[in-house]
Parts: sequence; structure tokens; C-alpha cells
Amino acid sequence: MNISGNTVFIPGSTSGIGLALALELQSRGNTVIVGGRRAELLDRIAAEHPGLDTVQIDTTDPASIASAADEVLAKHPDLNVLVAMAGVMRVEDWHRPESFLESAESVVTTNVLGPIRLIGAFVEHLQAQPDATIMTVSSGLAFAPLKVTPSYNASKAAIHMLSESLRLQLADTSVRIVELVPPAVRTALLPGQEESEFAMPLDEFVSEVVGLIESQPDAREIQVERVKFLRYGEARGDYDQVVATLNQADPHGK
Repeated sequence: MNISGNTVFIPGSTSGIGLALALELQSRGNTVIVGGRRAELLDRIAAEHPGLDTVQIDTTDPASIASAADEVLAKHPDLNVLVAMAGVMRVEDWHRPESFLESAESVVTTNVLGPIRLIGAFVEHLQAQPDATIMTVSSGLAFAPLKVTPSYNASKAAIHMLSESLRLQLADTSVRIVELVPPAVRTALLPGQEESEFAMPLDEFVSEVVGLIESQPDAREIQVERVKFLRYGEARGDYDQVVATLNQADPHGK
């Protein structure tokens, strides 16, 4: 995707990576719409950051997604970039079903069904644009598992394969599929992760991401250097070592 001149909708971007990316893209000359569940938080973001548009959306609710899509497209008919950012991460213990089933269902609803429904709401519109992008958000944990977050790992592996498949299906359209693959980043995704020494500072991550988008506009995956340890363990032949190191080093890794 081009680094500027776009109209970008980022659901799930009222904090963390999503908001930081929204602000950086706005500073690069893009029109950016921030989506989130809490109206009061959206109002505050709009007041603190003039020029950002906002829309209320709950990505776990199909009706909310449909309503938000109608609102966004009515106000921004030139929308050409969708960033499916919303996601949750839960620590789970799979020894007993009562300790993980509710969590696992919530993770899959948000992290897998959410992006699927978002893409479904916008894909026809995007195909009508001369140059469009769908950015999915997976994780380094799609390629090497963190023991304590099974459902999150699986959900992000699903997003990776969904991205690969959609890229093939939509190759005959104007829509590009770009997969953002974060490492652990200092956000509130898990308790304690904002202070984790193993997580990448948020501003450094977003700066590197935007630099990669600018320098590699045709990239299929956006990979900062710190995620490549996880991303390519199997290809390098040191997958078992990567998994062992990940699970010894940081119980809050992304």
C-alpha cells in the first residue's frame, strides 16, 4: 500500500498499536477513521486529535459491524484501506474445560470471526476502488506458540492462512492483502506487557512499521526485525529452540 493519500478505517484502534498506527498514518497525509466500542473514549480521541474521524463499532457483533460499515462508507465513499486491528489475548489453562472454554470462544469470536465479518462488510466496496488494501494483523505467535495462550496462537495462525488464501482469491482485483506480523509490543494486551523488557516499545514498533510500508509498498507481510526470530524458526531449522526460548523468556509475550 502507499504510505499517503489513503482513506483508512482501523476498527479496534482506541489504544495500543491501533491508535499509534492511526496517528502515524494521519501524520503521513492519510484520512483515518478510528473505530471502537466506547463512545466516550472515541469522543476523547476526536477531541485530542483533530482530523481523526471516529465510529462506534463492536467487532464481536455482526449487526454493529454492518451498521458501522454503512456509516463509514456514507461519510467516506473513497475508503480504500481497511486495517482489521481488533484483537484480544487471554491466558488459559487447558487442563480443565471450565477454565478455558469461555475464554477460547471469546478469543476466536474477536480475533477470527471479527476480521472475517469486517472483510465481508467492506470487500465489495474495496474492489470498486482503483487501489485498495486489506491489512490483517496476525502475530509472531502464529509461527511459534506461547504455552499460556493457546487460543490466541491458534487465532493468529488462522489469520495468517486467511491472509494467504485471500491474496490468491483477490489477485484478479484491485485489492491487496497485507499481513502485519507484530512481535511482543508494549501494550495492555496482557497484564504487565506494557512494562515487559521483552516487548518492543510501541513507538519504535509503529515507526518501523510505517517505514516498512513506505519502503516496501508491495510487501505481502510487514515484519519488523524483532519478529523474525519467531517468524522463521521453522525455515531456519531451529523451531524447537525458538519455542523453548520464547516460553522460558517471557510469559507475557505476544
